[in-house]
Amino acid sequence: MAPLGPFGAAPRLAAGVSGGPHSLALALLADAWARARGGSVLALVADHGLRAESGAEAAGVAALLASRGIAARVLPLGLAGGPGLQARARSARMATLGAAAAADGRAWLLLGQHRADQAETLLFRALRGSGPAGLAGMAAARDGGAVLVLRPLLGVVPAALEAVVASVGLVPVRDPSNEDPRFARVRLRRALADPGGEGVGVAALAAAATAFGLRRARDETALALRLAAAAEIRPEGFAWIEPGALGRDAVAAAALAVLVRLVGGGGLAPSVERAAALLVGGHGTLAGAWLRPAVAGRWLLARDPGGLAPPVPAQAGALWDRRFRLVGEGRAGWVLGALGHGAPGLRGRSALPSAVLRALPAIRDPHGALAAVPMLDYPSPEACRPFATLFAPGMGREFSARPFKGGQPDLMCSANAAGDLPAGTETDNRT
Repeated sequence: MAPLGPFGAAPRLAAGVSGGPHSLALALLADAWARARGGSVLALVADHGLRAESGAEAAGVAALLASRGIAARVLPLGLAGGPGLQARARSARMATLGAAAAADGRAWLLLGQHRADQAETLLFRALRGSGPAGLAGMAAARDGGAVLVLRPLLGVVPAALEAVVASVGLVPVRDPSNEDPRFARVRLRRALADPGGEGVGVAALAAAATAFGLRRARDETALALRLAAAAEIRPEGFAWIEPGALGRDAVAAAALAVLVRLVGGGGLAPSVERAAALLVGGHGTLAGAWLRPAVAGRWLLARDPGGLAPPVPAQAGALWDRRFRLVGEGRAGWVLGALGHGAPGLRGRSALPSAVLRALPAIRDPHGALAAVPMLDYPSPEACRPFATLFAPGMGREFSARPFKGGQPDLMCSANAAGDLPAGTETDNRT
């Protein structure tokens, strides 16, 4: 845990626990660690609902943990069968675990992947042709949105974790999907023929993942520093860029790709090759973002007004254009959408570029009349209060720092939730 901190006094942790031996060991070890520091652990047990017995199993795991004095909560997911089940299950699980941890005031969510899981991840990605970033495997710490996701056991062999569980007399739950050869990860595990994770093959693969991880960390640090020096990301959903500070090298292209993703509202960053072409030209559109020269030698990177998302109901938690979230209480029957060409009352109210103004989130009443522009306090702060809106794009896999002009980047290491494990894989730690 030490390299993953600091945690402060009385740390409040959450841990994803499937009931398998490795996640049970995680719960036991994390509980002992937290108690020694005056803190606590909340075990979160996800019930996918895909097998008739899953609900009883989840309740049994919670009762087992309670018998050890560890608070536990079952989280029913209610997933339906069908295509892409493994990927959907993992996405739902991570979102639910993170939300539950945050709702209980726990900033850290611990997961129980171990050294053999890391070795399998590297091998799986190598077979898929992943590049250096993918071969870095799972990160020990990553930004999970509302929580920081930690994997403190990545260097521990599974045999040691099973011994922890056996030493206190607990009987783990064995998920049959972990023996189903239809899943590629199961086939790879069998090919390695090292269930305890103590052999040379697993050790070598895990060591390779560590080496690639160090390389990824260096690349991400360089990227974060470049963005901190060259980009000012504005709460109105655009960025000012200093071309001289950005540069023209590979790091500059990667940085521009990150900015395009943030401003353009896309689910993924564009390829570095496409970002490099935009960098050379100095103007144009890419992945929903519009780059153009601006005053004082700067560049303006704004949302492409021609690709804005349609309006959504103006209710609490609504996400519009994949970039703006309504954090006020909202109002039934009203909608959140693009300002467009605005209204006469906005003339002279803002010095924002016209492209930025047109892409601002705005509130319209049931008759379609412009009622509020929260980011401009139009028509008044009181009228905008129910519609408070934040620029909240996902930081994504390519960059997980928070860069701000004039300050040091807040570095968060590594990949996003969707990128840590390949779709269609499963581990003994279903959480």
